[in-house]
Amino acid sequence: MKNIKTLVVTATLATAAFGMVGCGNMSKQDRNTAIGAGAGAVLGGAVTGGSAVGTVGGAAVGGVIGNQVKTTN
Repeated sequence: MKNIKTLVVTATLATAAFGMVGCGNMSKQDRNTAIGAGAGAVLGGAVTGGSAVGTVGGAAVGGVIGNQVKTTN
């Protein structure tokens, strides 16, 4: 069971890292949404011990928060 949790966390981190490569043409709000979703997925997975529901829930909440962050530049 621990191997599955490790695999889920590793896959989530890899997906987030590869997803950020495509952020070059995104607006700041889109980038903030993607970063928030990635960070939320990692934190949600870590807090719930690798639970898929926790990872997806964290991604959803992080994406919403990232979308609402206003940058001043």
